[in-house]
Amino acid sequence: MKKLINTAFGYAIASMAFGVFYREFTKWNGFAGKTTLAVNHLHLFALGTLLFLVLALFAKTTSLTAQPMFRRFYGLYNVALPFMTVMFTVRGVLQVLGTPLSSGADAAISGIAGIGHLLMGASIVMLFLALKAVAKTEE
Repeated sequence: MKKLINTAFGYAIASMAFGVFYREFTKWNGFAGKTTLAVNHLHLFALGTLLFLVLALFAKTTSLTAQPMFRRFYGLYNVALPFMTVMFTVRGVLQVLGTPLSSGADAAISGIAGIGHLLMGASIVMLFLALKAVAKTEE
């Protein structure tokens, strides 16, 4: 449980840092349009902080963290979410700076971001499999 709370705390700090970065970077560059930098704060807060706080509650009352699938979820998820955040940041910084991208560079950024989303999806499936296993054993 302590590990999950510490993970939630780490994502909370990252969420706040990205929120400040978004506000200050756009202000410093005089940017008032839409940018993917805006979604970093929410993704880290909801998918990082809130998810791991809820999972800490599950860990307190069940054997969730003892499930092998949960350990796989934890490892993959904590690669996928930061990976997605990095790609949001890359795309957002380029948008704020007004950097023109070739269609190939644009497609490459989108493709790499897509890999992050696929990893995230796979890890969420692992989480549900772990939750189902706990529910089955603790009925």
